[in-house]
Amino acid sequence: MSAPSPDSARSALEALRQEIAKAVVGQDAAVTGLVVALLCRGHVLLEGVPGVAKTLLVRALAAALELDTKRLQFTPDLMPSDVTGSLIYDARTAEFSFQPGPAFTNLLLADEINRTPPKTQASLLEAMEEQQVSVDGTPRPLPDPFLVAATQNPVEYEGTYPLPEAQLDRFLLKLNVPLPSRDVEVDVLTRHAAGFNPRDLHAAGVRAVAGPAEIEAARAAVAKTSVAPEVTGYIVDICRATRDSPSLSLGVSPRGATALLSTARAWAWLTGRDYVIPDDVKAFALPTLRHRIQLRPEAEMEGVTPDSVINAILAHVPVPR
Repeated sequence: MSAPSPDSARSALEALRQEIAKAVVGQDAAVTGLVVALLCRGHVLLEGVPGVAKTLLVRALAAALELDTKRLQFTPDLMPSDVTGSLIYDARTAEFSFQPGPAFTNLLLADEINRTPPKTQASLLEAMEEQQVSVDGTPRPLPDPFLVAATQNPVEYEGTYPLPEAQLDRFLLKLNVPLPSRDVEVDVLTRHAAGFNPRDLHAAGVRAVAGPAEIEAARAAVAKTSVAPEVTGYIVDICRATRDSPSLSLGVSPRGATALLSTARAWAWLTGRDYVIPDDVKAFALPTLRHRIQLRPEAEMEGVTPDSVINAILAHVPVPR
C-alpha cells in the first residue's frame, strides 16, 4: 500500500476533530494540541478541575486513531516498574524474561500523574525524552508513535507531588481544559439524557479515521514546512524576553524555543500552509511556554499568572513584517 499524500494525511487528521466531537463537546483547543503533539513527537499535560472530560478526551483520541493505547492510574504506591515493566523469573527456563509495562504502547494515558511520588514520575523521563526505557541496564525501544497524555488536577494539593521543572520541560504542551460554557454544558446533559455512555465510545459512533501511516506522512510534511529567518528570530526574541522578565525567576530554555518552533510548524501545516507566519507562533506560545517558566513569589502574590506574563511579552516583542 502506498503512503498517504500530505493532503490526505491532513484531511484524515482534520477528521479527528469530528470524531472526537461525537464524545467530547467544546474542547477543540485541547484536541488540536493533542494532534500537534503527535506531529511533533511530543507529550501533553492536561490540566483541569475534575469532571471536565480530560480522560474522556484522550480515550476518544485513541478511539479515533488506529493506535494501541493503555491507561495507567497514578497512585502514591505506584512503583517505577509498574510503568516501565520488570524482569520476571521463569522457573521453566531458569531465566529472567522482560515483562513490558504500560509504557509500551502508542498512546499512554497517565491519569493524575501528580498523585505519584517523584521516583515513579521520573520513570517516565527516559521514555518521554528518548522513546525507550532501560531495565537492568538494557535499553528497550518503545513503539512509534509514542505519546504520553498526562492529566492533573490544579486545585487539589493534598496527597499530590508537584511535577519538578525537569519533568515539566519534557512535556511539549500544557493544555488547560476549562469548564464548559452554558451552551456546551446544556449540550453535554442533552447527550447524556439521550443515552450517551462515556464508557462506550463505539456506541457513540467514534471510529478510527487515521493511523500510523497518516501520522508519518504528516510528520514528513511538517518537516518540510519552511521557517523564514525573521520568524526564527521572533521565536528567539520571545523566549529571551522571558529570561529578562521581572515577574519570572525562571525563563524559557533553548529547548523551549525549539519546542515553539516545532509547534508553530505543525500548526502552520495543519492550517494548509507550507511556511510559518508570526501568527502561528502566537497561536501556540501559551501552551508551549506556560509550564516552562516560573513566577517569582511576589509576582504570584500579586495575582500574576504565567499566561499573563507570556501575553504581555507577545504584546511587546516586535512582530516581523
